[in-house]
Amino acid sequence: MERTLVLMKPDAMQRGLAGEVLSRLERRGLRIAALRLFQMDEAMARRHYGEHEGKPFYEGLISYITACPIIAAVLEGSDAVEVVRRTIGATNPAEAEPGTIRGDLALETGRNLIHGSDSPESAKREIALFFREDELHSYARDVDRWLFEGSD
Repeated sequence: MERTLVLMKPDAMQRGLAGEVLSRLERRGLRIAALRLFQMDEAMARRHYGEHEGKPFYEGLISYITACPIIAAVLEGSDAVEVVRRTIGATNPAEAEPGTIRGDLALETGRNLIHGSDSPESAKREIALFFREDELHSYARDVDRWLFEGSD
């Protein structure tokens, strides 16, 4: 099973949408492998968004992501990174398809509710930033045989 990191950003938290966002991902069939509510500090924000350092929006992004508690989750399933990315929708909500999280619930790129790892390699790096190995859990669910081929 592939794993990916998802962050319910401050706007999802402030708007009371974190549960809906997580629920949409679970309804796709993804399993929660880890879940954490916490206030991201500036140092962690700078590590997480390091590839954007020097860009005009960087400092605003750091201020935004540290503004209130967020939820970090590790989700697992077949092609979890791609499934999450497609369920989330385009980074710019104006370009996101209806039916996606951003297409249905967000208006602006800077307030797009959710972060999802963009590749399996990024997922591994990001998961390690937010969770220790002993905080990650794999488990079987009765419904898995109806979601994943070969899990009978």
